[in-house]
Amino acid sequence: MKLAGHPLYRADLEAAADWPGLEALRGATVLVTGATGLIGACLTDALAWANRTRGLGVRVIALCRNGGRARERFDGADGVSVAQADLSGDCGELPAADFVVHAASNAHPMAFSTDPVGTMRANLLGTMRLLERMRAGGRRLLFVSTGEIYGENPAVTDGFREEDFGRIDPMNPRSCYPESKRAAETLCASYVQQYGLDCVVARLCYVYGPTVAPGNTRADAQFLKKALAGEDIVLKSDGAQLRSYCYVADAVRGLLAVLLSGARGEAYNVAARGGAHTIREYAETLARLAGVRVAFDLPPEAERRGYSAVTRAVQNPAKLEALGWSARVPLEEGLSHTLQILRPSQRQ
Repeated sequence: MKLAGHPLYRADLEAAADWPGLEALRGATVLVTGATGLIGACLTDALAWANRTRGLGVRVIALCRNGGRARERFDGADGVSVAQADLSGDCGELPAADFVVHAASNAHPMAFSTDPVGTMRANLLGTMRLLERMRAGGRRLLFVSTGEIYGENPAVTDGFREEDFGRIDPMNPRSCYPESKRAAETLCASYVQQYGLDCVVARLCYVYGPTVAPGNTRADAQFLKKALAGEDIVLKSDGAQLRSYCYVADAVRGLLAVLLSGARGEAYNVAARGGAHTIREYAETLARLAGVRVAFDLPPEAERRGYSAVTRAVQNPAKLEALGWSARVPLEEGLSHTLQILRPSQRQ
């Protein structure tokens, strides 16, 4: 389905591209890795929308492991071309770009459980390859990180700020994701200091929305799949874990804010103020909007191993808000948009 055919998604793209510094991309080349993922797809769509509606003239290179899927996904998107490469394997010569947004990563529990080595390889080796490519020429690299790098710290009660840190068990294979993301952030900081590169980091909270990949095994993605099918949402825990959530259009506007207005060598939380909800609250809101119920069940072992054990993953967005960004879409509205855009009866 072409999501941009839906008026609500077109409004999302307009909102996502609504950043005053966007003119800095006029005529530039932007390389987006992981361009068919939840974040990368919406960012690529938003830049294509800006080309279409504002004549921005940005050349977007959508870098993906599955070139055929990407070409189908972005067919007809203004200014978008597709490049195929696996950053964790033999990726060959990478395309030159003025700006790089590195959003490629395994980012769902089953991948963490079944391929922790591949998860770490993509985050570490892939990031280093892009940084080396930027040494040959380029203006700025944005590394898309995660709030999971904060780990668990009960002493932080008002949301993690960028200077806060918590506990992560390095001997738990589930730590493959936050530990490799954290190490990749250090790689970026090291290239800034040693080679003078211009890098910034965005630490995303739990982002949701209509661009979610079909194979995503994260809990909220599974809730959405059930809701769209008219089936009861299955909660595989008591749902007490507290998370910061952010609608994908707001998150993409946050990425553009960091890319275009963030300070060199700095990290920024991308999280909605007031967007902290328990997993159960998220599931119950979605169930109510979809007209289904919430049921409880135990997950299979392979799936359970991929779950985060962190009970409170709340991020403080004050640093990004100081740049002029703020989240606009509350949870209920974002979930309603997602359902309307993805329901077959709503497709255009």
